[in-house]
Amino acid sequence: MNKLSTNSPFIKYLIALLLFGSNGIVASFITLTSYEIVLLRTFIGSIFLLAIFFITGNKLTFFKHKKQFAFLAVSGVAMGTSWMFLYEAYHQIGVSIASLLYYCGPVIVMALSPLIFKEKLTAVKIIGFIAVLGGIFLVNGNSFGSGGNGFGIFCGLMSAVMYSFMVIFNKKAKDITGLENSALQLFISFLTVAVFVGIKQGFAIAVPSNEWIPILILGLVNTGTGCYFYFSSIGKLNVQTVAVCGYLEPLSAVVFSVIFLREAMLPMQIAGAILIIGGAIFAELMGKRQVDTIT
Repeated sequence: MNKLSTNSPFIKYLIALLLFGSNGIVASFITLTSYEIVLLRTFIGSIFLLAIFFITGNKLTFFKHKKQFAFLAVSGVAMGTSWMFLYEAYHQIGVSIASLLYYCGPVIVMALSPLIFKEKLTAVKIIGFIAVLGGIFLVNGNSFGSGGNGFGIFCGLMSAVMYSFMVIFNKKAKDITGLENSALQLFISFLTVAVFVGIKQGFAIAVPSNEWIPILILGLVNTGTGCYFYFSSIGKLNVQTVAVCGYLEPLSAVVFSVIFLREAMLPMQIAGAILIIGGAIFAELMGKRQVDTIT
């Protein structure tokens, strides 16, 4: 019984990562534009998380930390923008390549950490960063060289850049934590996308009746439940487990896209995927080991 209780946060964390990894698969069944999908996803997901937050007896505390809430708001804006770029990249270049580009975001955070968080950039992290850059080139080298879908690659890379902004500003909201943090951030990301959609086309969105099921799955299961599992589990796991296992998300996204969407990956792109994920894990694992050795 105790063993099951100890393992449950880890299991919930793995389920959350697999749900996030399947986002592109679920979105492939929806014909709406990328920003319309993100609008509905963030709306449904944020309402779901806010409902859980209040039903479980929690109270909002963000108004006690106005400066940190401002950082959280910027993080939410970055999240909504990142997802719009990501879902456009799904449409343009496929789920597998878009997911790999998106998950370069943590490496961008690592590269900027000496400037922003005054963290030391070790040789191990530099090697990991170079490996990820090499992976990006291998994954997209064909498109760069042959005038392929440059806009899709741009969207994928911008999703990673905005992901890094999301993480950086969220780290500055230290006292707004747990479910309150994720619910508020998701709601702010919804408001961000809503403003964009409202300016671009208004809020008249025609959803085909047969697409409500994948939309609800994306909003309630992948986003709402996924975020709830994610944020309720990471605080109970050690940092190294969270960091290393986190790469199950892009790995599962690639595997799912190959299996369910029949997306083909060239040998060069497979090598690039290994470099991106392997380089990031190497920097995370070995960097942590160096810190532990020093301390």
